[in-house]
Amino acid sequence: MTVESAASAIPAPAGSQRLNTPPLVSGGAPLLGHAWNLVRDPLGFLADLRDHGDLVRIRLGPKTAYAVCAPQLVGALLKSPEYVVGGPLWDTLEVLLGKGVATSNGPVHRRQRRMMQPAFRPERIADYARVMAQEAQATAARWSDGDTVDVSAEMFRTAVRVVSRSLLEVDSIGEKADRISDSLHTVFEGLYRRMVLSVGPLYRVPTPANRRFERALADLHALVDEIIAERRRCGNGTEEDLLAVLLAARDESGQPLTDQEIHDHVVSLVVAGAENVASTLAWAFHLLTEHPDHERRLVEEVNSVTGGRPVAFADLGELRHTRNVVTEAMRIRPAAWIFTRRSVAETALGGYRIPADADIVYSVYAMQRDPRSFERHLEFDPDRWNPERAASVPEFAMMPFGVGNRKCPGDHFSLAELTIILATIAPRWRLAPVAGTDTRTKVGITLHPRDLVLRATAR
Repeated sequence: MTVESAASAIPAPAGSQRLNTPPLVSGGAPLLGHAWNLVRDPLGFLADLRDHGDLVRIRLGPKTAYAVCAPQLVGALLKSPEYVVGGPLWDTLEVLLGKGVATSNGPVHRRQRRMMQPAFRPERIADYARVMAQEAQATAARWSDGDTVDVSAEMFRTAVRVVSRSLLEVDSIGEKADRISDSLHTVFEGLYRRMVLSVGPLYRVPTPANRRFERALADLHALVDEIIAERRRCGNGTEEDLLAVLLAARDESGQPLTDQEIHDHVVSLVVAGAENVASTLAWAFHLLTEHPDHERRLVEEVNSVTGGRPVAFADLGELRHTRNVVTEAMRIRPAAWIFTRRSVAETALGGYRIPADADIVYSVYAMQRDPRSFERHLEFDPDRWNPERAASVPEFAMMPFGVGNRKCPGDHFSLAELTIILATIAPRWRLAPVAGTDTRTKVGITLHPRDLVLRATAR
């Protein structure tokens, strides 16, 4: 099936050939429908949907949603103008992200992307790489031989500092990084419940969980305001760093962005640039503890390329196995795992009718573990990304940064950061699990290990 034939994203006028309605998945709980499945076992439920068809209907409370399970159809969905960012995920995330680049559509989104793009040019990534290397070295230097390390917390702190120093040019971020981490984890858990269980009035009841969520959300927004205020006091920084672009931006009438618009963009940047990177790194270190042969190959490769000096941007092209480890970690353990879209008019997808204003759900976690696309789909196998094997992966089966006009503008930034941090820490420290560590998946808006505590042994 080609993308063109899969899309069929055209209106279905009266009198035309009747399109089929996607099959309704059986099961679900009274009143809640399949929302109960998404609370009880979301990853298993979404993976099992492929057995019911490439496009199916599920019930989320009183609403019907459409779940897309085949890579070709997801690619068609993301490339079609008939579908926009919306649906349960983005409606929920707007509480956190406001009207920033992640949640906007149409001309507003195009304008925001154009404003951001200069900060992600290749020559700027090379400059940012120096900050990435410095922060990775600082993280590695904090540990002592025999330490037990909360890897998720350490990687989040490192990622927040990288984003703040490179894209926002804020140096005094140390204490804020820990507060951002604590707030985000609480907010993400609460947002996931709100996404799958749309019982709005109940979330206004002052229960302990709701109060924790509201406090964490307020603290996160206050932290972002502190970062912006600090930057204003210190000046505009580098001409093309992202926050400088936002602070200097003017619209067609010469008006600057409002404080709220700048705030929303920075929140989107910190969330994507810290949470997703930190989660991927935590999973990568965990996976290497389970696959010592790949760990050994990675360390040998880094030492061979760098000769013991700090990793540099110019080394990235030669760190092939390291890059494969990063890619495979993103495949088997994606941080961002569930996405939604909304149809703008009655249309069709894969030969099925999609009504106007319909919510569409797809899971990259399920797609990237699909046995129809990946041989030994549950096995951590970085070598599958060697060119001769990667060529056989179906289009759209692997897309950690999205596709089309919604593709993450910071994809090259994130890949460089992931590779540099992994290549800096792994050759210096051998990490191994300790008693009590819990590597089960904690499900929220993102996926991360529940309690990844590893012992660091100097090499």
